[in-house]
Amino acid sequence: MKMKINFTFKLGATALLLCGGVFMSAHAQSLPDTLTLTLDQAITIALSDNPTIKVADMEIERVDYSRKETLCNLFPSIDFSGSYSRTLKKQVMYMSAMKDMGMEDGIEVGLDNSWSTGFSASLPIIAPSLWKSLKLSSNQVEQTLEKARASRIAMVASVKDAFYGVLLAEDSYAVLRQSYENAKTVAGDFRNKFDQGIASEYDVLRSEVAVHNYEPSLLQAENAVRLAKLNLKVLLGIDGDIKIGLNDKLIAYEKSMYENAMQPDTSIQNNTNLKQLDLQTAYLKQAVKVQNMQWAPTLALAASYTWTSMSDGGMFKEFHWNPYSYVGLSLSIPIFHGGTRYFKSKQARTSYNEMHYQRLNLERNLRMQVTAAVDNINKSVKQVASSKESVRQAEKAYKIMQKRFEVGAATIIELNDANLTLVSSNLSYYQAIHDYLAAITELEEISGNVDLSRYETSHAN
Repeated sequence: MKMKINFTFKLGATALLLCGGVFMSAHAQSLPDTLTLTLDQAITIALSDNPTIKVADMEIERVDYSRKETLCNLFPSIDFSGSYSRTLKKQVMYMSAMKDMGMEDGIEVGLDNSWSTGFSASLPIIAPSLWKSLKLSSNQVEQTLEKARASRIAMVASVKDAFYGVLLAEDSYAVLRQSYENAKTVAGDFRNKFDQGIASEYDVLRSEVAVHNYEPSLLQAENAVRLAKLNLKVLLGIDGDIKIGLNDKLIAYEKSMYENAMQPDTSIQNNTNLKQLDLQTAYLKQAVKVQNMQWAPTLALAASYTWTSMSDGGMFKEFHWNPYSYVGLSLSIPIFHGGTRYFKSKQARTSYNEMHYQRLNLERNLRMQVTAAVDNINKSVKQVASSKESVRQAEKAYKIMQKRFEVGAATIIELNDANLTLVSSNLSYYQAIHDYLAAITELEEISGNVDLSRYETSHAN
């Protein structure tokens, strides 16, 4: 998420996540009026309480169950069954010898009632396709784990962007607030001078108009702070009624900015999209083997133990149970199935070959994004240095103009112009630091070099 705050203070409210309810509802009564957070604490809370992360963890559990389901196919399967049938019209049997005996109507065969119940079992002995499917299931687990890591990396980047957005909104508001107070002080001085008869009404009106001109921007800046904090609360899964404060300032990141910009990590071997593509390639390679194993013979052990009973008359009369059992082997050798196996194998191999070009294209795009992110980092560092010098000069110019104004050597228009220049310089300075932090965050997300283990500790208020 990129947030640009100038005089219009545009702030995009993120709608990608659902609000996760009251943070730690069991401790809701013990929460302070304002929850003060550092960046690491905010990320830790998001990785613990955000619904997106919880769904990713549940998906890992689901895929693991699916892997175990495939594994269970190697174990014996035992079934119990029972059946009953009532003969409505018995089958008639004819024999040539019956004509000589004058029995031309035939003989009815069978009994009225037929019962059958028992157990059956089967066990795969040779099942190449099933064995290869087990590796597919393991690969799916690895893909799901990588997707969960991708969700965490994306969440870390989103929280950082939102956190830096709040800092930018707060610092920008402070700059406008200070400029507003300066304008109020000047307007108050003119009002006093006018009351004493040493200032014109035009100067009073001009100074008061300058104060009123600041008020819309100040209101927008105040609203930007509120929306930025609300956006951060959504990511953290914190209820909107809870007040939060950030134990940080944008200026604190300037100290380490130059050192980090000298040696940025531009490697992409840990990029989560690249890793997922490699895992998908391995999955498709295994899928080709599974399809090839469809040509292999299968051997299974089968056993059955059943009881049968047949009788005439009522269905619950004259039970005569007779046991029947067998043990045997079942061999299946695929020969021809209309070419379906052949074309399925071709489809799997084509999909596998496609992954090479997809990886090549993805790697090129990632390297382009890394180059762009590094360029943005270097540009932001230069802008910070330039803006910092501009702020120093603007502050000096404002103090000089203020002294000149006090002795009557400068007009209020010149003083207001110096004040606006100071505001613009400060806003540009904070915006440059924010842009640097956003570029660093983007580079971390692209490279995938995020130490998630540092956020596994329990969060503190």
